[in-house]
Amino acid sequence: MKTLLKLGSKNIIGKNLKLIRKKNKLTQEQLAAKLELNNVPLDRIAISRIESGNRFVADYEVVELAKALKVEPEELLAAD
Repeated sequence: MKTLLKLGSKNIIGKNLKLIRKKNKLTQEQLAAKLELNNVPLDRIAISRIESGNRFVADYEVVELAKALKVEPEELLAAD
C-alpha cells in the first residue's frame, strides 16, 4: 500500500515543532528528556526525523509533544 505524502513529507507538524521548540529555547536533546520523563519513547534522532519530515507521527505523540512544549496540539498541526 502506498502512503500519500504532502509535499514529500511524512508528517505535517515538523516545521511547527521545530519553530516552537526553538521559541522555547530547547534543544532536541532537551525535548527528548522532557518526553522521557513522561514515558514517551522519542529520542533526539526521532525528533530530528519528525522535524525534517522523515518520520510519521502517531496521534498520541502529537499530544505528548504539545504537552512537553506547553502548547495545544492544534499549534503543532496549524497550517502555514
